[in-house]
Amino acid sequence: MNTGFTWLDGAVLAAYFVGITAFGLWVGRKAGSSGDYFLGDRKLPWWIMIGQAFGTGTHAENPVAQAGATYQLGFATIWYQWKNLLITPFYWLMAPWYRRSGRTTVAEIIEDRYGRGMALLYTLFALAFFIFNQGCMLKGAAKVISIATGGEAISPNGVVVAMTVAFILYSFYGGLKSSAYTDFVQGFMIIVLSFMLIPAGLRVVGGFAGMRHSLPPEFFDLYNQNSGMDAFTITMLAINGLVGITAMPHMLSMNATGATERAGRVGQTYGAVVKRFCAIGWALTGLIVAAMLIQRGQTLEDKELAFGFACRELLGPGLTGLMVACVLAANMSTCSNFMVNSGALFTRNLYSEYINPAADDRRLLKVGRLSGLALTIVGIGFALMVDQVLDAFLFTETIAALMGVMFLGGFLWPRANRWGAAASLAGSGIVYYACNYLMTCHHGSELFKTLGDAWASFVASVGNGQWRDFLDTGQHKLVHPWKPGPFGMAMLVGFAAFFVVSWLTPPEDGGRIGKFFEPMHRSSDRADGPPAGDLGQELLLLDAPGWLHAARWRGFLRRYREDLGGFALACVVIGFVIFTAWVVMQIGR
Repeated sequence: MNTGFTWLDGAVLAAYFVGITAFGLWVGRKAGSSGDYFLGDRKLPWWIMIGQAFGTGTHAENPVAQAGATYQLGFATIWYQWKNLLITPFYWLMAPWYRRSGRTTVAEIIEDRYGRGMALLYTLFALAFFIFNQGCMLKGAAKVISIATGGEAISPNGVVVAMTVAFILYSFYGGLKSSAYTDFVQGFMIIVLSFMLIPAGLRVVGGFAGMRHSLPPEFFDLYNQNSGMDAFTITMLAINGLVGITAMPHMLSMNATGATERAGRVGQTYGAVVKRFCAIGWALTGLIVAAMLIQRGQTLEDKELAFGFACRELLGPGLTGLMVACVLAANMSTCSNFMVNSGALFTRNLYSEYINPAADDRRLLKVGRLSGLALTIVGIGFALMVDQVLDAFLFTETIAALMGVMFLGGFLWPRANRWGAAASLAGSGIVYYACNYLMTCHHGSELFKTLGDAWASFVASVGNGQWRDFLDTGQHKLVHPWKPGPFGMAMLVGFAAFFVVSWLTPPEDGGRIGKFFEPMHRSSDRADGPPAGDLGQELLLLDAPGWLHAARWRGFLRRYREDLGGFALACVVIGFVIFTAWVVMQIGR
């Protein structure tokens, strides 16, 4: 088809920008307090929570990276997107933690558990997380736009700037409520994006029969080791997701802003399920592109151009503009949420904690808006500093997992202390990078030489003005291609250090720890009501350390019915998603 980017595409794109900006400003017009701005006053309905979780958790790099991986290695690479699929039911169990904490940011939870020092360290990580992830998202969008539009009719950088201006406007004024409601709308557009290319693509390649004729048989496997996705890798990715997601700085807004605890549970769990279902469409797009190029005798210089190539070749006038709008929707939904959350983090954990503790709510609201804006602008600069989107994204999730050891461990083990938390972070970080340098540089027994080379590389990059090169993927760089071995070793050392050091050092103040856990045993829907167990809302994971005591099992089904019922249903749903993908891969066999 390849008609280029027409005036109709431009009109569709412009209409989208105007419409979504106006809608976001209208929704958030009454955000007059910091509580409204940062958390939507904790009154979002369950269906908005699903849209928020799905929209915020889905970025332009997701279809870009997945289509690229499938184009290169086959459908089994879907497990890069499905790395959290197997642990999705656990979202149902963990979601109430954040709401019952009564806090505005994850850093405040860290402070309650481990003190100000660890909270400050987490805050610095979280701000870097927001900045770096926004750079990854913008890079993913630019890759799609550049090839989908031919890079001539429309400037990718110009579109990225327009996108940034749009989400900044409605997020700046409307806060999390604007972000959540626009996430719902843009989430629908992401679903359209995920499956729009498939009908036209199948016609071009001759359907599934044509794809099977053009591609190796293993490209249609749901699981195989040739794709690099063996059982060990999938297990490590799942652990990466489970441990890492608990400490991601936007998790509190994903789980604690619903009108009820169940709204948070439903939003976080089933918003994630929708994303896993959409991944089937992204992977199919990669297979279609692989078949198209083989049939034409062509190749791509960069596998992550596959999705943009499909847009350019398969969509007609108007639809290309709609596709670009969908890609940008995937970014805007996340960036708007990140902007609000980064503002909340800076305001609550740096400004009001260290700079101006006496600031009133009006001042906090102003600082939250301005700091979120400033940090977003910094994030734009990082868009030019990464090359491979998938590697960069997995890097940020891995660092979150290193933080997640202390977060998850702190909830599951009351004896944990700040010394164990610090030891886990230092130990896991050192082991992760040491293993990566050894495997990347092939100096199996020359650890200190390898680390020395890495330091020299960094110093040289700074000295010659090419410091940003150090952020790129490759030898002696900050961002490494994700490998299961180094990650597994990091997790092993991190948890071991966490438990051993916590056990050997003095415990945290008992009164403060008791105050931390007390709200966890009362439903936040009825904080002044009966214990959560009387409502069937006791938290299963938090009670895990006491399961060896007979008293823990009295009234088990009654006390944990919300956790048990929701967990079982989520397991059934993810089984259906896997079955659907398997059925699709049997077509034409």
